[in-house]
Amino acid sequence: MGKIVEAIEIEETVARLCREANCKLPADVVSALEAAREREVTSTGRRVLDEILENARLAAEVQAPCCQDTGLAIVFVRIGQDVCVNGGLEEAIQRGIAKGYTEGYLRKSVVRHPFDRKNTGDNTPGFVHVEHCPGSQLELTVLPKGGGSENMGRAKILLPSAGVEGVVEFVVETIRIAGGAPCPPLVVGVGLGGGMEYACLLAKKALLRPVGQPSSDPLLAELEQRALKEINATGIGPMGLGGAVTAMAVHAEATGCHITALPVAVNLGCHALRRATALL
Repeated sequence: MGKIVEAIEIEETVARLCREANCKLPADVVSALEAAREREVTSTGRRVLDEILENARLAAEVQAPCCQDTGLAIVFVRIGQDVCVNGGLEEAIQRGIAKGYTEGYLRKSVVRHPFDRKNTGDNTPGFVHVEHCPGSQLELTVLPKGGGSENMGRAKILLPSAGVEGVVEFVVETIRIAGGAPCPPLVVGVGLGGGMEYACLLAKKALLRPVGQPSSDPLLAELEQRALKEINATGIGPMGLGGAVTAMAVHAEATGCHITALPVAVNLGCHALRRATALL
């Protein structure tokens, strides 16, 4: 017999995750920031990282947002094939976002149309990505994405002949163009393969991986390390003020693609890489 999950439980869980993600950085992100503080060689960079860490500590302590830009609500759903949702899944998630952002006094940053720019007033719509999998569990992850980091993402269809060299060049170029705008030190998500839209999704999903955990694919793990080294050689540094640590990690995800193309996308996570997950 399948497991029944009530829509109201999904709604309440998403609301909680919206508040939690915005107020408490995950332990792996805090650890990566602490490690970055140890690696940073400039006094300005170290001072910036000290302030970032203190800000994260205070936000968690008083349950206040660690950044004024509480972002677009990106929700990743992994739903088992034996799960039945009693009520609409998408509708429950959107209600949860509205509830979490309203009751949590989180900034409402979403407009209803790209041209009329009228704020929706409750941070909906959120953007939901659903993945089906075996089993009877439902996993929800909320990834708030602020404008500073999200706005600096890029995507391009390279020629297959570009290879690893071309991908690394595109990734590093993206960071150079971004400079301090995405609030480094960053986690850099790289998506490879699929079509244009799927490469972008892979780049964003790459930000869900624990910071610094290398890809299980040796080719991707090598690309990650090479790109990270070149990014940190730019000297952009914490908050763009110069230093040795511009990125804490590069995470790459890949899938198959057309014989004529090498799609690549870059999605940036700022130093406050916020995410929260619940398993129902």
